Amino acid sequence: MFWLKFIANFIKIMREGQTPAQVAGGFAFGSILGLSPMLTLQGLIVWFIILVLDVNLSAVTVSLFLFSLIAFIFDPLFHQLGYYILVNIDGLKDFWTSLYNAPIAPLTRFNNTVVMGSFVCAIIVFPFVYFGFKKFVIAYRTTIGKRLQKTKIYRIINKSWIVQTYQRIRGMVV
Repeated sequence: MFWLKFIANFIKIMREGQTPAQVAGGFAFGSILGLSPMLTLQGLIVWFIILVLDVNLSAVTVSLFLFSLIAFIFDPLFHQLGYYILVNIDGLKDFWTSLYNAPIAPLTRFNNTVVMGSFVCAIIVFPFVYFGFKKFVIAYRTTIGKRLQKTKIYRIINKSWIVQTYQRIRGMVV
């Protein structure tokens, strides 16, 4: 039932609630967490930024889940990019060595090619995800959502026993 409530909250947020910028910000920060490993110093910093900024946590979670599902497909690309950044750029070799010898910096795991490549890709993709999802939220609220509610599949799902049971349980709890 947790996932049904979670999906229902996300759909509700897409329809109304927080501003498109807040929803898109949550989705964009979730993409960073989904593409790059979370158990690093930069992952903790991103979580801190999410908690400090007023972004939508449901959008963060949905994005984290979606981008985590596809991130492993791009691991070979992340490895190549990370290897290039760590090994082939001569001007940065001394920087990476001094960073690795710093007391806290190894917690970033930037010496791992996949971590380096995935984090750089996540930072590059961030503005595209933010602005793209912001436009999507605005379009969903103005046109797509209304069209979706008129479709036959939406009406079938809305009348399904799972949704009906969830709505009855939700009514009892409230």
